[in-house]
Amino acid sequence: MPFHATVLTLYPDMFPGPLGHALAGRALASGLWSLDAVNIRDSATDRHRTVDDTPAGGGAGMVLRADVVASALDKVSDDRPVLAMTPRGAPLTQSRVRTLAAGPGAVILCGRFEGFDERLFDARDVEQVAIGDYVLSGGEMGAMVLLDACVRLVPGVMGAASSGDEESFESGLLEYPHYTRPYEWEGRTIPEVLRSGDHARIAAWRKQQAEVDTRLRRPDLWERHTGARVRSPSGARHDDEG
Repeated sequence: MPFHATVLTLYPDMFPGPLGHALAGRALASGLWSLDAVNIRDSATDRHRTVDDTPAGGGAGMVLRADVVASALDKVSDDRPVLAMTPRGAPLTQSRVRTLAAGPGAVILCGRFEGFDERLFDARDVEQVAIGDYVLSGGEMGAMVLLDACVRLVPGVMGAASSGDEESFESGLLEYPHYTRPYEWEGRTIPEVLRSGDHARIAAWRKQQAEVDTRLRRPDLWERHTGARVRSPSGARHDDEG
């Protein structure tokens, strides 16, 4: 069965959006994956099709109602994991993306306003996911990011099965830098090692560059990758001298 995504949103016309173009779009057109965008408002029961209400306890904004969202979710739920796009969720990782891409697909809830009534997560098996430490107007852009990350790993979407093996985050490091023709541009040349034809030297250089870039640009990734710091029983942090 191809990877099948169902997006629950107040703005179904936003889909497929960018997912209808380039790599994901070609895969969608060829049936390597499929996408349904379902309007949450269709599950509202009053004549005004109300999906939100004021927050209990007061405060600004509106909150998506648990009863309406759960009703929409129950209509499409199957064996696929359910994910809610929310800044309160766990950060999306390449490891999680690979797991999702290897499965039957996903049901994705797109938040709006102040988010979801918390009782939704108590009553349904929903994984809360964030794509970064910032707030968007709604979960739709996050859903597109998640789906693009997954779809490119679906078998047959990328030309070669190994195309994603050395990309950023796959080994816990950022990817090494790339170069292409012309050999010289504005006085800058391609590193000699990349023109040497020595595959062992090239592999060693790329590994070294990936490590250097990760250490300088993403010390958080470098720390996780190397275990360079350890936490003592007292909670103090020390650099690993080994």
